[in-house]
Amino acid sequence: MLLRLLDLCWHQDCLPFDMPKLERVRDFVTTPPSGDYFAEKLASGWRLVAVEWERGAAQAGPPAEDIPFGLRVASDCRRLEENPDEVQVLLLMLEVLVQDGPLSMAAQRLNDRGYRTRDGEPWTRTALFYLLPRLIEVGPRLCTSEEWVERRKHLFNVA
Repeated sequence: MLLRLLDLCWHQDCLPFDMPKLERVRDFVTTPPSGDYFAEKLASGWRLVAVEWERGAAQAGPPAEDIPFGLRVASDCRRLEENPDEVQVLLLMLEVLVQDGPLSMAAQRLNDRGYRTRDGEPWTRTALFYLLPRLIEVGPRLCTSEEWVERRKHLFNVA
């Protein structure tokens, strides 16, 4: 069975405006069209420009997205707020990087202080590597925090 949608439109290839409009037809099918169908279309001047397929998809759960590292869902469940433990991880990581230390050193310091990843695993340099984009994203805010200003004084012995 064929259902037809006829559309007269301006096509970008038809510019300037004194050119004729292009006619587009979308035939909705419930069974595969025969070879005769395509032959008739071609014979009447139509040009095949697309083939579209669809199928039923498995039922998906609600869309899920990870909460950015350093944040958590607030108690009102309507917004995000800072996660103090994760902010400490970011600050310690930043502290080591500012001193030109390797990610393995940052991981060791985090583990020594009892910090764990969201999965409860010890920190590794690889896990911290994947955290770098987030550190870059929040770095400007972290570097202007009062806590970082105090840490920086101790790092560089600034009075």
